[in-house]
Amino acid sequence: MVGNAPGPTVLISALIHGNELCGAVALDQLLSSSFTPDRGRLILAFANVAAFSRFDSAHPYLSRFVDEDMNRLWSPDILDGPKKSAELTRARALRPLVEAADYLLDLHSTSLPAPAMVLSGAHGKGRNFARKMGYPTYVVADKGHRAGVRLRDFGEFNNPESAKCAMLVECGQHFDNDSPAVAIQTIMAFLLACGMVDEAPEDIPLLPCLGQQQFIEISHAVTIRSDRFAFSGEFQCFEIIPKAGTQIAQDGSHKVLTPYDDCVLVMPARQPVRGHTAVRLGRFVAE
Repeated sequence: MVGNAPGPTVLISALIHGNELCGAVALDQLLSSSFTPDRGRLILAFANVAAFSRFDSAHPYLSRFVDEDMNRLWSPDILDGPKKSAELTRARALRPLVEAADYLLDLHSTSLPAPAMVLSGAHGKGRNFARKMGYPTYVVADKGHRAGVRLRDFGEFNNPESAKCAMLVECGQHFDNDSPAVAIQTIMAFLLACGMVDEAPEDIPLLPCLGQQQFIEISHAVTIRSDRFAFSGEFQCFEIIPKAGTQIAQDGSHKVLTPYDDCVLVMPARQPVRGHTAVRLGRFVAE
């Protein structure tokens, strides 16, 4: 989509994980409407189509990817390396579009019930852009995963000196009826913040003001060490653990303890897998 005036190049991606459908529904809604940007060039990417094509509602988590997690591949050493997979082939094809973008929005959903949240990255420019969006309410500043680089952290998006900026937004739980609506509202908030549009189309109104945003700064991403990982309770997203040193999980012989008082648990994994992130630990900060 090309606007009538010069402006930024913006990329919006959905289906990095083939079972996270809300972003694809939102992009389809945008394509089915009469929407065009006021300025710049808008690129819409349905990323892992191969995984999505295998989607089976009876086994929805099996279509997350074909060979490997597509959101852990976005580093030059992997993209330029000899390794082969369905996800790498697709990531390599998308790479020129990603590198051309001034702004990137990557739409996701979560396995457990959780409020919508922006994952703004580790740098101030991400938090500032999330504040400019004003939606969703929760902004999580984190560095990503040890298991690999996310799309939102690729290249210049993760350079604090670059003007390029990327947001990853978790739009709610997989298959929740509200998640596509959150995705389309997030798209509009993002395009307004980019300066690509002056106002939202009448058929896609902005949500009412949700109040002051809440910022969470992540200090630890707990990576699973063993095949015997188990949480100590039924944790949900954004639970606050009052006391430092509280055990929240057992990982083989290793106890996972909260590192400080009022520790916030962000996105505990539904199905913990060795080498993956079990949960992010952080705290609310004033902005």
